Amino acid sequence: MKKRRFKLWATAGILLTLALAGCGNKQVEDQQQASAKTQEEQVLTVYSAGPDGLAANIQQAFEEKTGIKVEMFQGTTGKILSRLEAEKNNPVADIVVLASVASMDGLKATDQLQSYTDAENKKKINPTWSDGEGYYYGYSASALGIAYNTKNTKLAPTDWADLAKAEWQNKINIPDPSLSGSAVDFLFGYTEAEKTAWATLDTWKNNGLQVNGANKEALDAVITGEKNATIAGVDYMAYKAKADGEPVEIVYPKSGTVVSPRAVGILKDAKHVEAAKAYVDFLLSDEGQKLVADAYLLPGNKEIAVKNRAALDEIPQLHVEWAGAEAKQLDVLTRFIELFR
Repeated sequence: MKKRRFKLWATAGILLTLALAGCGNKQVEDQQQASAKTQEEQVLTVYSAGPDGLAANIQQAFEEKTGIKVEMFQGTTGKILSRLEAEKNNPVADIVVLASVASMDGLKATDQLQSYTDAENKKKINPTWSDGEGYYYGYSASALGIAYNTKNTKLAPTDWADLAKAEWQNKINIPDPSLSGSAVDFLFGYTEAEKTAWATLDTWKNNGLQVNGANKEALDAVITGEKNATIAGVDYMAYKAKADGEPVEIVYPKSGTVVSPRAVGILKDAKHVEAAKAYVDFLLSDEGQKLVADAYLLPGNKEIAVKNRAALDEIPQLHVEWAGAEAKQLDVLTRFIELFR
């Protein structure tokens, strides 16, 4: 436009016409930029620890219901926390969904979340999975059991100590707690609730326990028969694999196990706060909670029926206090690494 104006400056009449046209074009351009900015403001950035299928289904349903576009980054809890740290000086995300409520509580403790006390349906959500001041809500949970290969297992284990027996030697693994938030939750909860937990961990080590990547890698090794059992197996993944025809089953030890809540929170530096609140509301709604149940997870709302899996009250549970757990988890993780070094 500027180049054309320069060439035609010799003709006053054309210049005037062109200038007027230029003004009109500039108005259109400004309107287009304003429209683009408005659309950009409607893009909600979500960092989610999955599961992949559930995150995608929630994204689609939320976009259809609200008209708000979602830009999703999926990764493990560890990867998401690392990304948040790397972006600290230039925040990107609006919403964070983690597989570890202890890690979410850590974000609250370091002033990285903002409170949303008026969340819809919050009274229906399990209060022990959520923050009392509204900084995060435990919209779902997984129970951590023993996932085993049904083809290779003659007698299913019934308790944690069973995996120290000779028939399980060199055939057991555990997800790497440096990669898996739920594995850290398990180690923390188990060692906090059971006085003999570290001694049991030592017997597993002596029986050839292998630290085997994140949750998926650990379970895949059992599905293929490379290993026969995964300790701290994430139950919804085992149920999904079983539904897909894989030779896998999961049991919850009779002495009790850890139920690991998965939480959603709005980041303090969120650029799209109202859209973020709408996302939280959707996750806590009956529609969102039914999507959770469809993914074989335990819904935060106990009124939502689960499908083809054990209900929360059917799982022997260890009592775990999640508030302030992250600092203690670091000590547990350090001790675990030293044990398996």
